[in-house]
Amino acid sequence: MGGKGQKEVEVEGGKREYEVLSRRQVEGLIAEGRHVIIVDGYVLKVDGWLKYHPGGDKAIMHMVGRDATDEVNGLHSPEARAMMDRYRIGRIEGRWRSFVPPIQGGKFRLLGVEEEDEAEVEVSSRGSASSRSVSPVFDEGAGVRERRRVAGSVSSVSSADDAGDGATADGMAHLDTLTRREIKLDLDRYPALDPDTQDAIVQKYRELNKRIRAEKLYDCNYGAYAVECFRYALLFTAMLVFLRWGWYATSAFFLGCFWHQLVFTAHDAGHMGITHDFHTDTVIGIVIADFLGGLSIGWWKRNHNVHHIVTNSPEHDPDIEHLPFFAVSHRLLGSLYSTYYERIMEYDAAAKFFISIQHYSYYLILLFGRFNLYRLSWLYLLTGQAPKKGPAWWHRHLEALGQIVFWIWFGYFLVYRAIDTNWHRFVFVMVSHMTSAPLHVQITLSHFAMSTADLGVDESFPQRMLRTTMDVDCPEWLDFFHGGLQFQAIHHLYPRIPRHNLRRTQGLVQAFCEDVGIPYALYGFVDGNKVVVGRLADVARQAAILDKCRRVVAGTEGGHHH
Repeated sequence: MGGKGQKEVEVEGGKREYEVLSRRQVEGLIAEGRHVIIVDGYVLKVDGWLKYHPGGDKAIMHMVGRDATDEVNGLHSPEARAMMDRYRIGRIEGRWRSFVPPIQGGKFRLLGVEEEDEAEVEVSSRGSASSRSVSPVFDEGAGVRERRRVAGSVSSVSSADDAGDGATADGMAHLDTLTRREIKLDLDRYPALDPDTQDAIVQKYRELNKRIRAEKLYDCNYGAYAVECFRYALLFTAMLVFLRWGWYATSAFFLGCFWHQLVFTAHDAGHMGITHDFHTDTVIGIVIADFLGGLSIGWWKRNHNVHHIVTNSPEHDPDIEHLPFFAVSHRLLGSLYSTYYERIMEYDAAAKFFISIQHYSYYLILLFGRFNLYRLSWLYLLTGQAPKKGPAWWHRHLEALGQIVFWIWFGYFLVYRAIDTNWHRFVFVMVSHMTSAPLHVQITLSHFAMSTADLGVDESFPQRMLRTTMDVDCPEWLDFFHGGLQFQAIHHLYPRIPRHNLRRTQGLVQAFCEDVGIPYALYGFVDGNKVVVGRLADVARQAAILDKCRRVVAGTEGGHHH
């Protein structure tokens, strides 16, 4: 498993010393189609691990050519980190200047190709040449990104009355104008992207992690989980009692509450936040998600790991890619290509209709969110997206068994056998599924209202997480209802902290934000919902402006024929 310029030497103590690889050598490897990342000063070539990675290949692809130290350390256990050492092929000296990964459209030169030849190779996510066009917004914005931070507040990205300079030309120019404006607003509000500023943020972020560990905030509170299990049992028992009495709607309500609460522990298990052992926590997650909830924890991991790395990126983050029903960024109005779903997200007639009313239909559509999760789970298991080899090879088989067990106990014994009429069955299914809708509000709340701008690879991991994620303020006695999802900003910084310790961590993170000058977004639950609905309304207004621009252009072009 070698790379160009690799040299391994046995030294005292059995440790290996790796040859220093230049940025140019790493670029050449990536141009050849290799998947190379930088972690803790070492160069890792992870081609052989892609199909074995329990969290899916997409998460790795978004780190190719980048310093992935904070992302890797945040999402992996010490055991997984130690396993990665076998993929080292070299080391770097000094600060690493990250590339734009191939999956995001980065261009790379083969070794031996001089810069003046301009013979760059654009590598796709599969390592072959790509025809994907370069963004006119971000390629022209390199100079802007060097700007220092200017004190000020962020207003709405745009308004219905401000169509921008490009609106009179065509719709896409209007979208580019909005994108540049959003980038400028973030550059003005957040710390500068120069190396010194971002390195200082990273250093303090890592120091905070050491303090969190020293205060034992990574240690799980198993007593709190005993209380959680008692709550689950109480809800499930209430469901059975009311079902026996024939109070089907009431029974369904308690089943929905049961599912709503279960998801929080499945989320903890997916991040190894309970026992911190990969297989143990995965089995806990499978039992909860698949056997008791009918949802795939493997699908969730594949989706969620990408979300944690490219949070709120319209092209890359599946958690904000909900066309035709929702668009939280004006960029989704341009029929973007999704690197996660590997298809163009068409802004078609259906999308135009739903986006125009999305601020009214938001809560209504979320009532049916659980049905979509079934679909995504089945696609994951039936289309072979789960790892077939490596440490997680057997997880998909256990998940498949879990799906069968779920539909036997829920579909056959509960819905079909225990309920007497088709109408009552329909009511039971709909009420139980709609009762879990607050979960979908909680999931979207922390991101839908936040920035979707791409400030480039120079932005540090902690700044990007805090810029794209917000926390929800609530009294401590309501923590059980939110299940830790109210501390999403903290969770995105340190994903493996057990949720029962997130409130204690909040003060430390707030002090960190004040120290480095990063705004810490904290809203009450009601205010947060208002901000989200306001964002949806704003994008709906931009969609109307875009449609008007296109009609004007079409009318002008039509006029030339007369």
